[in-house]
Amino acid sequence: MPVVTYLRSMIRRKFIPLSLAAATAGALFTQHDSLQTAQAADEGNSKKEPLKVLMFAGGCCHDYENQKEIISAGIGERANVDWEIIHAGGKGHEHRYKKLLEKDWHVGYDAVVYNICFAREKDEKYIEAITETHKQGLGAVAIHCTAHSYHWKVETKAWPQFLGVTSMNHGKKHPITMRTTAAEHPVMQGFPYLWTTPKGELYNVKKVWPTATVLADGTIDGGAVRHPCVWVNDHGKGRVFSTTVGHHNETMMEPLYLDLVARGLLWVGGKLDDDGTPAAGYGVE
Repeated sequence: MPVVTYLRSMIRRKFIPLSLAAATAGALFTQHDSLQTAQAADEGNSKKEPLKVLMFAGGCCHDYENQKEIISAGIGERANVDWEIIHAGGKGHEHRYKKLLEKDWHVGYDAVVYNICFAREKDEKYIEAITETHKQGLGAVAIHCTAHSYHWKVETKAWPQFLGVTSMNHGKKHPITMRTTAAEHPVMQGFPYLWTTPKGELYNVKKVWPTATVLADGTIDGGAVRHPCVWVNDHGKGRVFSTTVGHHNETMMEPLYLDLVARGLLWVGGKLDDDGTPAAGYGVE
């Protein structure tokens, strides 16, 4: 079976309605019929032009070949999105995307998803130019090793300021028990209070910038040490949603994870209602 067909069959699911937000994680997975109600607001409404999203993938240490399909297919089953995907940089630690070197590269896009791992890229002007574009209003989603990109032997703090946290390393590979810390936020609607990932790699967060709001933290040792693992950040005029969860494909393919990232993307694009469902025209039927 082709990988894209297989992934779509594994991750197909629509948004969890707000009425299930306080349910246990087990109950969330047994209420398939009621999930359809989450898109009721879109019925009878004309479909809007899809959210135009540019995804960057690539770098060391992760299965970006399959993850770009998991993310795009999974979110595509949950939101009205039109994708453009640029996968480059191989398995290296340094790379500058040609697209990001173009003048006005952002024109025509509503949001950008970064699922990259280029820790040792040292071109500070390149880094600062990217973050300045988002500061002017372009929404962004940052996944996993994006938090560890662009920090090796550079003086600029532009990247962690853009993300909203500073993280330089991670702990051992182990399932992460996530705990919701801002249940009222639209992005967290439908996400359980506690959820343990199938696999994981918890990032150590050294600093949370004052513009960021932590939505969930995580632990691998029963709660003795916790680190933010989901947050949002106000970067100038731009919104940023980030999660350090997502090292393994098994975690990315979980419906709860894809629900979360889809809501994050709609939120940064200004298309998520306060109850955590897509704005009219931006869900799927």
